Amino acid sequence: MAALPHSASSGDPALDRRLDWARALCDEGDWPAAADLLADTVAAAPGFAAAWFLLGEARQAAGDAAGAAEAFATARACDADDTLGAGLRLARLGQAPAEGAMSAAYVRTLFDQYADRFDSALRDKLAYRGPELLLAALVRGAGEGRRFRHGLDLGCGTGLAAPLIAPRVEVLDGVDLSPAMLAKAETLGLYGRLDAADMGDALAAAPRAGLDLIVAADALCYLADLQPLFAAAARALAPGGLFAFTVETHEGVGVLLRETLRYAHAAATVRAAANAAGLDVRRLEEASTRTEKGVPVPGLVGVLERP
Repeated sequence: MAALPHSASSGDPALDRRLDWARALCDEGDWPAAADLLADTVAAAPGFAAAWFLLGEARQAAGDAAGAAEAFATARACDADDTLGAGLRLARLGQAPAEGAMSAAYVRTLFDQYADRFDSALRDKLAYRGPELLLAALVRGAGEGRRFRHGLDLGCGTGLAAPLIAPRVEVLDGVDLSPAMLAKAETLGLYGRLDAADMGDALAAAPRAGLDLIVAADALCYLADLQPLFAAAARALAPGGLFAFTVETHEGVGVLLRETLRYAHAAATVRAAANAAGLDVRRLEEASTRTEKGVPVPGLVGVLERP
């Protein structure tokens, strides 16, 4: 069940308490009772996005896919920014395209809430090793001795990649949608500049050919279409500059929105996006950055070069 923003409110304390009671019923697995309570709640407060969203989750868990889709669609209509990620739920139900389903507000809210426990959750519970894979791929692709003048860490989060990447870069900047994550990254003292921004917007704002290294550890799984980001990277990279990244992958074709609400990209799709952006694929290898329920999540680590 998705975490709801602490600010989610109907404006009526009595109805807000119903939301808490419904959440407790969901936690107990009593989905039909939760759905009934939530249906009464949204009848009294038709614009209560958080209640509509939880109603969608309750109906889906109870096996009512059509009712869940209706509730998620209404939740999204009540919240133009789609902070709760109703678009992703509709995509998983086959009621909306996967591309464009993940809103910036959803990602920002998710990681603002997650920031305090992010590092321990990834390292201790999910065996996360994205930064180590990136560094190894860079060494294999560029040589142990190569140093970089100006780098950008896309989706830098709390800065988990910085201790490994910063020693190889004269100036390493970072960008992330979540101000709470950036506050954690700032304490490391390893970044020249940290900006709260969309990854593509940050690349578009960078001086043309002003970067010679871009890294993205466990960040591209929040993008359905990689080609626009790759094109922005090609513009920002100097000739010979490198873009090292990790993605989740799958054995099929195209892009898959996984149950974890993260995108997985087939290897051929990654190559096609890089080629369309005018970047050469120097390395694209199978490597898992993390586990889910103790099982390695299929992934790829890649290094692209601006010719």
